[in-house]
Amino acid sequence: DHGAGTEFYLTNKGITPMGGFPHYGVVREDWIMVKGSIAGPVKRVITLRKTLLNQTSRTAMENINLKFIDTSSKFGHGRFQDSDE
Repeated sequence: DHGAGTEFYLTNKGITPMGGFPHYGVVREDWIMVKGSIAGPVKRVITLRKTLLNQTSRTAMENINLKFIDTSSKFGHGRFQDSDE
């Protein structure tokens, strides 16, 4: 299941926006959400690893409370979250 549901938004929907991501397409595999941005080309391969140092800053220790993932179309003026709407 590659869903974009959260414990607050229980609708079962995929992570891919309607019409696909601009310049990428449809996500068919597992995915991970990254806070911020990654420099480079659109389909850059990134390597995730554990940190070498213990993270003790307030922002590193922050508990993330994700409530909603927007999957409306990124082309034009789409406002629907899935094709059923």
